[in-house]
Amino acid sequence: MSDRRVLLIVGGGIAAYKCLELVRLLRGRGIAVRPVLTEAGSKFVTPLSLAALCEDRVHTDLFSLTDEAEMGHIQLSRSADLIVVAPATADLMARAAAGLANDLATTLLLATDTPVLMVPAMNVRMWNHPATQRNLATLRADGVRFVGPEVGDMACGETGPGRMAEPAAICAAVLEALSPARGPLAGRRAIVTAGPTAEPIDPVRVLTNRSSGKQGFAIAGALAALGAEVVLVAGPVSEPTPAGVRRVDVETAREMLAACEAALPADIAVCVAAVADWRPAEVSTGKTKKVAGAAPPEIQLVENPDILATLSRRADRPALVVGFAAETETVEAHAQAKLERKGCDWIVANDVSRPGVMGGTANTVSIVSATGIERWEEAPKTEVAARLAARIAAALDGDPA
Repeated sequence: MSDRRVLLIVGGGIAAYKCLELVRLLRGRGIAVRPVLTEAGSKFVTPLSLAALCEDRVHTDLFSLTDEAEMGHIQLSRSADLIVVAPATADLMARAAAGLANDLATTLLLATDTPVLMVPAMNVRMWNHPATQRNLATLRADGVRFVGPEVGDMACGETGPGRMAEPAAICAAVLEALSPARGPLAGRRAIVTAGPTAEPIDPVRVLTNRSSGKQGFAIAGALAALGAEVVLVAGPVSEPTPAGVRRVDVETAREMLAACEAALPADIAVCVAAVADWRPAEVSTGKTKKVAGAAPPEIQLVENPDILATLSRRADRPALVVGFAAETETVEAHAQAKLERKGCDWIVANDVSRPGVMGGTANTVSIVSATGIERWEEAPKTEVAARLAARIAAALDGDPA
């Protein structure tokens, strides 16, 4: 990467401080970084900090007499292998989507044919607003790539999608964007869910399950190995993130659904996670204490959102939606019923009553679709993942087998 150059546009948002760490990570990999600081961005990071870390001058002014004598904005826009906008605020995204050019940042974005990677960061309501979602769809249709936003706590005190991705995740996306695209899934975007969800009862206890996340993580890695851009939405597990995969950590089913919807549009969705069907109707603010002689507390449950069915029935559903069915009896019959009920394209069924499946390294699965049932012999979960990824690539290429 020593011959690669990134043009970094720093937008105005509290998350702009993460750009300093991003620069350090990129420079550590030999990537040159040329900084552009917006007027709003300068309220959060200083030109001196950026210049020192980038070892390059900071560009701020569209009407710089020095730069514009040589049409500086044109030279800047074409001097890099990749343009990164971080944080990409709601305002920056809106102006870029509309094709405005009223400052140096938006002029650079309009005057370039260089690939662009945006890293959104904004309040959850701003992110979810129909206008921002329209702008997101427009920019993606124009070929702009995105990292994030993540689901989590934000400076405004609210929680949800809108948190800027961490520097390590942005760096990984930059490295991927600077690498030549290869593999049958190059240019495709995939969402994979993995692991359990944990539904709080009180600050100490949760409702959860035994899912280790191993199969879902293996599938995310296999899809990335075939060239896909993969967003892995992971419940609380300790599995290492596969190479080339962007990971979003969540705990509850509602957080997992929000993260999946934030990652749309996508070509592929593989819902491997063991999502809790129910959650406590009320979460105690303090630890529920055992009282001698008293009956155990009653916990009223309410139904969680159905992530697989929701993704399958959206107007912008991925072209291929794959669900998983972990069953303990009449496995294939349950999987066929689930396929019809959820509206997805395939169900990958496995018998988790057998010892060693939950948390183990091997799996035996059947692929249930509208055309029938395909039974696979037991194999390591990594091998199951590679075979499933190849089958997904073939299906998207027009081969149903």
